[in-house]
Parts: sequence; C-alpha cells; structure tokens
Amino acid sequence: MKRVAFKMKLHAGMEAEYQKRHDEIWPELVSLLKNTGISEYSIFLDPETNSLFGFLKIAEPLQLDELPKEAIMQKWWAYMGDIMATNDDNSPLSIPMKEVFYLN
Repeated sequence: MKRVAFKMKLHAGMEAEYQKRHDEIWPELVSLLKNTGISEYSIFLDPETNSLFGFLKIAEPLQLDELPKEAIMQKWWAYMGDIMATNDDNSPLSIPMKEVFYLN
C-alpha cells in the first residue's frame, strides 16, 4: 500500500460546514473511493491556518488519476467548491506532500 498525503485550503468560517458535509458523505462517493482501492482516508484541519491535511492509503496510486473522470466525484467537487480553494474544474486545490519520515 502506498501512503499519499496532500494539503488543501478551507475558506475562513467554513469549518463547521466542511465537517457537516463530510459527516453526511454520500454513500456512492464512499463506494467509489473504496472500489478505487483507497483505505485509511483521513482529513485533518489546522484551525489556525484553515489548512486541510489529507492522508490515505491506496494499492495502486495511478488509480487516483481515474477519479476525476467519475460523475459522482465531479458532483462532490461542485458541492464542496463554495467552501474551499478549487481549481478551474472545481477539483480541490490539492498540493501533494513528500514523505520525509515513517515509523512502522
């Protein structure tokens, strides 16, 4: 399993709404993520900077490149676009992070 980490940016004042939307995540999206091979997916919030830190494990990292093609993924991005920084296609502005230490 490959560990993948990334950071995103939440708009100020949207912490509770971001939490609410993820508490109510759509079952179809959960199925898509799991069927893509994603496991142990977590998102953490730094409330001082509104930075989001995402971490997941995936069997085949190239599968992540297939997610943008899925209608449910595009619908989720549009749904989340008003509360976070996004690219022109509504996908979250996501910056990959380099692993520099791992203790197993």
